[in-house]
Amino acid sequence: MKINVRRMQTADVPSVVRIDRMSMTVPWPARVYEREVTTAHTRAWVAEAGAEVIGMLVLWIIVDEAHIATVAVHPQYRRRGVSEALVRTALQEAANEGAVTALLEVRAGNIAAQNLYRKIGFEAVGRRRGYYKDNGEDAILMTLEHLSIETLAHASA
Repeated sequence: MKINVRRMQTADVPSVVRIDRMSMTVPWPARVYEREVTTAHTRAWVAEAGAEVIGMLVLWIIVDEAHIATVAVHPQYRRRGVSEALVRTALQEAANEGAVTALLEVRAGNIAAQNLYRKIGFEAVGRRRGYYKDNGEDAILMTLEHLSIETLAHASA
């Protein structure tokens, strides 16, 4: 399957919202994605297979830090490299824009996502107790220090 990753556009929001609702216990409203597409510090991405949007990622750039806010993939396309393509593309572009570190929170119980982030070079550095309001689950705080095109290229692909 060929995956194309590109910047999210307003026209993608209905597909993104559908994927978010299938993936998250507390999905974002459409108006939030509509705002994220046009906000200066946001880099919103979609993954496509053919003409179908199959995944999305929202990343915020705050000074020299890239913060992955959300990632989701349509259930039919999971475990096919879609999330990895989204994360690598978003981080490469963030590094091109001057980001030198990256961080994210991931559910403590989402071992598959944690393993993906480790593969890319993230390390668990802390725990946010009760971070997820839907069920009180902890978040694992993960960071990628020394973000650069070179470090991403050397992370196991």
